[in-house]
Amino acid sequence: MKGFKIYVLLLCSCICVYAQQQPNVIVVLADDIGTGDISYYRNLQSQNIVVETPTLDMLSEGGMVFTDAHSPAALCAPTRYAIMTGSHCYRSYAPWGVWGSYQPSPIEEDQLTLGKLMKRAGYKTSFFGKWGFGMDFAKKDDPTEVYRSPRMKHEINVDITKVIDKGPVQNGFDYSFMYPAGIQAEPYAVYENGKMMPIKEDSEIVLITNERTKKMGFKLDKKEGLGDSNWNAFNAGELLANKAVNFIKSATEDTTQPFFMYYCSQAVHKPHTPSKVLNGKEIRGATPSNHLDMVKELDVQMEMLIQTLKEQGVYDNTLFIFTSDNGGLRVSGTLKAGHKSSGIYRGSKNQCYEGGTRVPFIAWWPGEINAKSISAEPILGIDILATLADITNQTIAENQAKDSSSLLDLLKGNETSKPHDFLITQSGTGKQGMITKNGWKLIIQFDKKDKTYNTMTPMALFNLEENILEKESENLIDNPEYKAKITELFELYKTTRISDASTGIR
Repeated sequence: MKGFKIYVLLLCSCICVYAQQQPNVIVVLADDIGTGDISYYRNLQSQNIVVETPTLDMLSEGGMVFTDAHSPAALCAPTRYAIMTGSHCYRSYAPWGVWGSYQPSPIEEDQLTLGKLMKRAGYKTSFFGKWGFGMDFAKKDDPTEVYRSPRMKHEINVDITKVIDKGPVQNGFDYSFMYPAGIQAEPYAVYENGKMMPIKEDSEIVLITNERTKKMGFKLDKKEGLGDSNWNAFNAGELLANKAVNFIKSATEDTTQPFFMYYCSQAVHKPHTPSKVLNGKEIRGATPSNHLDMVKELDVQMEMLIQTLKEQGVYDNTLFIFTSDNGGLRVSGTLKAGHKSSGIYRGSKNQCYEGGTRVPFIAWWPGEINAKSISAEPILGIDILATLADITNQTIAENQAKDSSSLLDLLKGNETSKPHDFLITQSGTGKQGMITKNGWKLIIQFDKKDKTYNTMTPMALFNLEENILEKESENLIDNPEYKAKITELFELYKTTRISDASTGIR
């Protein structure tokens, strides 16, 4: 019996040591941040720095920066589905995005998610910030039925007091602090573990209107809707960051279990409502535009997370990944100040050009990723899931995360590693698909009237190695010399999209 007790103690000790060796993981998905918004990236392209991002620059200096990283789509909702599941946007029922909180979630019940993956690996999992695609709320007049958005001006027959299904809790996250649609759309409320958390003691559910928010100094980005009577988008960033800090402090009290945090910042989406002061730093009015104030706020949010890791003694045992859901914004006040969110690239959020999908991607892991590493290998935000599976020694089933490739070899310094033979991305409302292989980029226009999305036509061909700016004067689509290249890429794109017979071209 004594020998058995010793064996159990040794076994428990081994389990604890293994758990401690597993790195904590923080994945940050910024909202509407382009490569030009991060001063480290900006320095790689030009010396015109309007707003510094010292925390993100520090992470860039201390880890690996990818210069050819892309969001799966040039808009947030399809990208968020793809990163969460490791599957391309077109594999969901809504390939161009699920835009309302009251619409059906694109995540299938048995589908692998970042939360489920890391929970399976023994992590304490958490989700913070903007969920950004559908979930289930009940009807106010019939709690047994799920409310579905009829797209009316004011949707009031919905019980927003709790998420009944398809939210973070149901997708593998032990703890969640969520804005269902960020700060830009209804419901205008915050949810802790699926239940509406009153912002103040006197909070009640009311109709949030532009007349109401105008008095606070901002205009709603989307339509009016139900929310917390104390909703104020100016306070959203501080509330979110402080909740994340508190989670890190709580999670690190148990040294036998690593934590996973998926942090989806509200910055820098409209309405541009920066905090007045955050972490002791003045934010609002500190830059030439409210938009750039939000860029500064995002960096300070990252500073708060890093500071807490240091205070809790886990700074050296944390993998930190930072990227964005799509390219940067074109904002007049920001442009007048000489700041281009997309950096040197053509286009911006929602567009099919490089500025629409080329995003910052920073991976920082002390002792594991060499400092000052730069990779020009083409990658996707989708690759985060397979990378974390590789780090936690998990095998992904063939029917899961079909488009995610592990970046671990690249992160470890293997420069010959090639996660993708080609990249597939998509635009936003323009309904274009893009395929890039060996520097050749073909842009394909879908027929918007064909809801099966079977009708498509090549519209542009660029040689990015010679024309990274995608100058229209160097669009090779009508040049007969490149007919074979167009056909090759077009057929590869179509074949890839129908690779899953149960999905078909959408």
